[in-house]
Amino acid sequence: MELPISNDHPILGQAVGVYRERPAPRPLARHFSRTWFHALPSGVVRRSAIVPDGCSDLIWSGGTLRIAGPDRTAKIEQLPPGATVIGLRFQPGALAAWLGVPASELVGARVRLEHFWGAEARRIGDWVSEGHSPAEVAARLETAMAHRAAGMKDRSEWAAAIFRLVEGRTPFDGQLIDRLVGETGASERTLRRRCHEAFGFGPKTLDRILRFQRFIRLARDVGQAGLAGIAFEAGYSDQAHLTRETRELAGFTPASVVAQLTF
Repeated sequence: MELPISNDHPILGQAVGVYRERPAPRPLARHFSRTWFHALPSGVVRRSAIVPDGCSDLIWSGGTLRIAGPDRTAKIEQLPPGATVIGLRFQPGALAAWLGVPASELVGARVRLEHFWGAEARRIGDWVSEGHSPAEVAARLETAMAHRAAGMKDRSEWAAAIFRLVEGRTPFDGQLIDRLVGETGASERTLRRRCHEAFGFGPKTLDRILRFQRFIRLARDVGQAGLAGIAFEAGYSDQAHLTRETRELAGFTPASVVAQLTF
């Protein structure tokens, strides 16, 4: 199957190289959901489109530690061929506690960790980079963050609950804001403020992104002939709705997403 994208156009990050992940170790599980590895292929440099997923990450690449803030739309990145990227994915709502700033200040941002932790971040980055393999680099990163986590407050249970409610809501089950207000007992204004602090954007944007991620998961298992069914199962009103949202959030058509993920 030939990808419908030429070499001078970005390709989905999930479709470039080899990606794998594992649950974060127990000492980090309150703060990070998983550790992930992304090995890029050697050869031609390709621009990757990193699509929004409602999350933020602490990333090691090329000896540098960076924070990848939450994204509203696809972020285009270009890394050297053969590079390996290792990340720790923050639990929903944990970013603000670790960095001391609301997530809304980091939307779409890629910032060196030393911007927040100064010399400590440089020291940690140097030590982590002494690992002789991706597995050892990841182990060192987990160890360093486990030491930091020992004195860190737990993530907001309120933020975790909101994320679960939005992620797991049944498609077409009523007005999102009304349901969240009813479930949390917070006013609509408070709900929006807390969502911006925890996730970087309001509940409706979070809902759009998590619905798109449901489409991504479904797209891995079916062919293009099933797009109408995928749209319904993911929670879109129809296939045209899926097409609009996919173009706005990722910059691709749904058919292109399916083709890349099943190539």
